[in-house]
Amino acid sequence: QVQLVESGGGLVQPGGSLRLSCAASGTFFSINGMGWYRQAPGKQRELVAVITVGGTTNYGDSVKGRFTISRDNGKNTVDLQMNSLKPEDTAVYYCNANARRFWNSKWSDYWGQGTQVTVSS
Repeated sequence: QVQLVESGGGLVQPGGSLRLSCAASGTFFSINGMGWYRQAPGKQRELVAVITVGGTTNYGDSVKGRFTISRDNGKNTVDLQMNSLKPEDTAVYYCNANARRFWNSKWSDYWGQGTQVTVSS
């Protein structure tokens, strides 16, 4: 099984910054893409940012230019640096990893438990 543990959420004022971290642990053969998604109350879960094992990134339109995703393949971690935060960034942020448990397993998506980010004055 693959466990993803997030940290770094909290309350921040508009214009402020937060850094989210996610660490993968457990039994797995390899991890492909890692990323962050978010879900605000009454809304669907949406892409925030993803990064491939080679470092290619993709961002949701609403966070481009403000958020930066990075990963450490050796440590199986992925971080999200969030700057210039806005009230509309308020949501539960979920870490995601696309991984396979064994060399001949199918690729599957795994999710963290989520961490709350609240942007408010």
